[in-house]
Amino acid sequence: MVADTNTKERIMEAARLTVQDLGYSGLSFRELAKDVGIKSASIHYYFPSKGELGAALASRYTKHYAEYFDGLLEQGLDAQTCMARYTDVFADTLRNENRMCLAGILSAERNELPDEVRTEVVKWGDMNERWIARVLAMRNSPKSEEIPRRARAIFAAVSGAQLIAHSRGDVSIYEEIIAAYGASGLIP
Repeated sequence: MVADTNTKERIMEAARLTVQDLGYSGLSFRELAKDVGIKSASIHYYFPSKGELGAALASRYTKHYAEYFDGLLEQGLDAQTCMARYTDVFADTLRNENRMCLAGILSAERNELPDEVRTEVVKWGDMNERWIARVLAMRNSPKSEEIPRRARAIFAAVSGAQLIAHSRGDVSIYEEIIAAYGASGLIP
């Protein structure tokens, strides 16, 4: 069997949507094969295990958003605009059929994840915290030793806001929470 990149991409996209909707526990090779229109064994050709597929999804998700977030900084946007675009990513995910951030929903299932998926989920969190810290450093407002703690607090707050809005199926709740964070000074 010759590797077909298009088939692999279709598998990855269908798997991402499934995990964002149902979580890692809802990911089934049999159902995924139906969604993609291939045999279940074909998925095993590209991803020998569910763990390998989950790790590939999380890794790609992190890389994609790291590039997007870094691009915001490269555009020379101010801290407030960068953070607005950052929080928009989470809102846009909710607007897409009330889905969750891929890594966020995987984090909620941490104890059920294979090690390779857990490792990639941690990388997602680390990437977010580093990026937020870079944005905070642009403002020179918090003392440098406070920046990592504040970055983690912002990441946790945004992730939590998405989870609350997701549980209620209402993106406007997320938007209200983010606005309250901005008004309180938590988010620049």
